[in-house]
Amino acid sequence: MSKTLRLAIAGACVAAGALAVALIFGGAATPRIIPGLPDEGTLTRWALPLSKLAMDAAGVLTVGMLLMASALLPNDKGLLGKTALTYTRAASWGGLIWAAAGASTLVFSLSETLGLPVAEVLGGDELTSYASQVSQGISLTLVVLFGTAIALFSRGAITAGAAAGLLLLALATMLPPALTGHSSSSPNHGLATTGVALHLLVLAVWVGGLLVLCAHGLRGGPDLGVAAQRFSRAATWCFVGVGLSGLFSALARLTALSELVTSSYGLIMLAKIVAFAGLGVFGWRHRGRTLPELSAGRSGAFVRLAMGEGLVMLVAVGLAVGLSRTAPPPLDLPVDRAFELLGYLIPPPVSVVNLLTLWWFDLFFAALAAVLAGLYGAAVVRLARRGDHWPVGRTVSWGIGVLLLLLVTQTGVARYAPVLFSVHMAEHMVLSMIVPIFLVLGAPVTIALRALKPAVRRGDRGPREWLITILHSRAAKVITHPAIATAIFITSTYALYFTGLFGAAMEEHLGHIAMTLHFLVSGSLFFWVIIGVDPAPTKLPYVGRLLLLFVTMPFHAFFGIALMNMGTVIAADWYDQLGRTWGASTLSDQRTGGAIAWAFGEIPTLIVLIALAFQWYRDDNRKARVADRRADARAAKEGGTGDAELDAYNDYLARLDRGDRKLDRADQE
Repeated sequence: MSKTLRLAIAGACVAAGALAVALIFGGAATPRIIPGLPDEGTLTRWALPLSKLAMDAAGVLTVGMLLMASALLPNDKGLLGKTALTYTRAASWGGLIWAAAGASTLVFSLSETLGLPVAEVLGGDELTSYASQVSQGISLTLVVLFGTAIALFSRGAITAGAAAGLLLLALATMLPPALTGHSSSSPNHGLATTGVALHLLVLAVWVGGLLVLCAHGLRGGPDLGVAAQRFSRAATWCFVGVGLSGLFSALARLTALSELVTSSYGLIMLAKIVAFAGLGVFGWRHRGRTLPELSAGRSGAFVRLAMGEGLVMLVAVGLAVGLSRTAPPPLDLPVDRAFELLGYLIPPPVSVVNLLTLWWFDLFFAALAAVLAGLYGAAVVRLARRGDHWPVGRTVSWGIGVLLLLLVTQTGVARYAPVLFSVHMAEHMVLSMIVPIFLVLGAPVTIALRALKPAVRRGDRGPREWLITILHSRAAKVITHPAIATAIFITSTYALYFTGLFGAAMEEHLGHIAMTLHFLVSGSLFFWVIIGVDPAPTKLPYVGRLLLLFVTMPFHAFFGIALMNMGTVIAADWYDQLGRTWGASTLSDQRTGGAIAWAFGEIPTLIVLIALAFQWYRDDNRKARVADRRADARAAKEGGTGDAELDAYNDYLARLDRGDRKLDRADQE
């Protein structure tokens, strides 16, 4: 039996043991059975968590193998090497096991939901209905479908780009089951949902990458030092991400710190925290001691420590599955439909003071703003240390954009936006037509290309090479084409509000995040075309940019007028459920939102015109200076000054001077 297989068996036993302890301690393994009520049976009580553990483990390993193939191992100009291809083939089997475990979890979940033994739910219509109509069943069906797709497409993946695309698909497949559990029923479901999603994604990359890296070391695979160095840098950020996301997830479920030691749920969470702290110690030892030894060619110490870290990680995975099967501490929540939908009670009547003081923490956009500010700031610092100049105006512009993003997603605007359509429309306008202008003027792509270092190995892809590849990709050329970017910017607004998409997005927290993120991305694409400083696949002349701006902005005015003239309420079911009792009627507030959309277009138009005029002026000056330098160089070569008129005048004077000298000689003769 190979070392890798023995490690896999040991890891499976450790994870299953941690799961069993969590189930027994949390009470999920021995629930109180009331005579006369449906009972799914002992088989389902144990097989369901084991199936979920197998599903999560297969998903984590699939993520790790695709991460190893696409990012950790070197490639040759985008083509996967022989070892990387081995991991994509292994990911194909991982995806197949993932899909099978998802199907098993689907069956046992239905058994638990109906309170019937497994034998009685197989072969009936209940399984089909559960898989296609119930949120938990739909999420598991997606795992089966996406896992099968990963299994099929991994067989033919030969480029790093294809492996990276499959990695993104695998990470997306991890999300649906987790987001239909305790997080969706938490009172602060927005914070809980985002926290769980971030926690799961970062943990999958961390655990999967380390386990596959450990197996790579046991097999004596090539480029172990390179892969370990790359993973070590990523693992540092994963450690921070797991800690913060886990903290916010706990805050969303526990009402008091004492519940960590007074409830079964809190104690299992505390055990996860201890395991997490142990992982931090392992990571510190890796960076301080084993990575230098690995660079010196001694891989034994690294493999031993990585195996210990991997086993601790599997304990954490088992505890996480057990935690998902344990009920959180009971909460005394108000019986209020608005509280169930929003995570908070209807705020008091809107006012400027309330918009500025009633802040509402949105983890996703707070994290996004922190990442945007942190990466840009790190790039500026790196350029400064290198002695390179970076315009202060671009840094200030980027900072203004990030600050505005924070203000509209964290202040009272975020609290009132789901309640009042007018506030939502103001938030929409700022996110799609103000924030992108300042972000685009910050030239993020240019500073990234200047700050990122090229890959150490020639032909390999580091972050800089990946960025260049994305910019030169066919997809980037399509979506950044002026016609496509403008169409997305205009049509998406009409499609969102004049179909059922807006109501559906408001019902789900992830839908609301996707909608808000779309505002930001679509606006950034459009204004990149108009005033973008960064290099783009298609560049318009300045006259064309002006025409595009003046053609596009009236569509937003028409949209606002259409809202003002509507006689029906958009997403009426959503606003009826909230039961707001103060302020204008929903229809009147909607018309106010239309007026905001109609009048708002003048603000970004003015800002863009000023920026465009300044860019045009600077571009003309730059071209004039270039022309002057070329003329000077040509003149120096030919003996002139470079100014055609001045050269002609000088030539005229020279001819006069020659004529005068001839006359003088004639007089002398």
